[in-house]
Amino acid sequence: MRKYLKKMLDNLFQALDQTHEEIRKEIENRNISGALDLLEQSQQGAIQAGTVIENEEGEGFSTVALVEQYCEMVYQIYDDLRQNRQVSPNKACKNLRKQLIRIQNSANADIPVRTEAVFLPYKASMWDSLESVWKAADADPDCDAYVIPIPYYDKNPDGSVREMHYEGDEYPDYVPVMDYRAYDLEKRHPDMVFIHNPYDNNNYVTSVLPCFYAEKLKQCTDLLVYIPYFILGEISPDNDAAIEGMKHFCTTPGVFHANKVIVQSEDMRQVYIKVLTEITGERTRTYWEEKILGLGSPKVDKVMSISQDEVKISEKWRRIIEKPDGSRKKIVFYNTGVSALLQHEEKLLIKIRDVFQVFKENQDAVALLWRPHPLIKATIESMRPKLWQEYEKIVEEYRAEGWGIYDDTPDMDRAVALADAYYGDWSSIVQLFQKVGKSVMVQDMDIMWNE
Repeated sequence: MRKYLKKMLDNLFQALDQTHEEIRKEIENRNISGALDLLEQSQQGAIQAGTVIENEEGEGFSTVALVEQYCEMVYQIYDDLRQNRQVSPNKACKNLRKQLIRIQNSANADIPVRTEAVFLPYKASMWDSLESVWKAADADPDCDAYVIPIPYYDKNPDGSVREMHYEGDEYPDYVPVMDYRAYDLEKRHPDMVFIHNPYDNNNYVTSVLPCFYAEKLKQCTDLLVYIPYFILGEISPDNDAAIEGMKHFCTTPGVFHANKVIVQSEDMRQVYIKVLTEITGERTRTYWEEKILGLGSPKVDKVMSISQDEVKISEKWRRIIEKPDGSRKKIVFYNTGVSALLQHEEKLLIKIRDVFQVFKENQDAVALLWRPHPLIKATIESMRPKLWQEYEKIVEEYRAEGWGIYDDTPDMDRAVALADAYYGDWSSIVQLFQKVGKSVMVQDMDIMWNE
């Protein structure tokens, strides 16, 4: 039986127990009509409980038989009162309570409780922020874990939505994916829901369907958990200047609406608590301390679990990576990010061309793996449409020349594991390279290598 249904039963049983005392008082006071009304309520409550148990555990289940006996007792008391037969209030109350205890004991001993956990990723490339948690849930014999990728829209510059995307077919083969249309969140009411998109309608570039906003999801579960899809540079809770530059991450709808928020470290937890307490008042500190958990990022778990030798690559990639003698070149992960694009605009495009020229000239010794941020195309189209034509030209030329790897697959962790070093814009990926002990160099827009 699902955990929330078991909780509902417990509440029903508690209400029945309280009603027994009220029945006793009404009989003592010779308020027969009041006692009859309460007995009807008890009968209805017991039938409701029995129906729930039978639907979950099957017809003829032992607890259902005890509920039926309880209903017979209630009816006998009801009939005696209606026929003006003598009824002992204490004995009636005692017998009902004894039978209710038998029902509760049977429910606790004979009905196994299962947890239902739902994972709602939207971009397949961000699945690594949930995967290790899903694996733990999936391995729990008492938990049913469902991965349900949800659709999302690109946005126009005016905030209206464009085309819808669904990436349910882009997940690893070992991840069983369920179609979002086949799972009724409101009806199923899963015990836990995990999300990595915290923005609801506050994202200028993309939006998941409104029915999957955190504000709506919290009404469909007892525990909504938000885990960021990104990793931020570590910040000391005392560094107010650094906190000012990232506090918007702490105040998204997902943070406010989730029951629990899991962040990458204890220091980051303290940063979130500090920001949120400043906004909502010191009296709320305990609330945020209980809600924000610094348990680490699943993204790190994923990267740490992959070695370079285990990475499967295509023959096309292999031709770029390997030297004529079969040895492997040094591989540099080149990242171009959304924030850099918005800040530098045309300057970033000039920088990309400059970087490509350097690596093209050194392709015999070094292989470049260019992996733009997965939302960079949608960002350009939504917020910097004047750049799209030139950016698209850069991509087409790079791919056509074939001397470097263009990686737009959902599997970012493969690229991190494969690469020997990181170069590019400041990004959460920097933290992943540092965690696995690989070199990092952040590009400077003011330095052009070919000038």
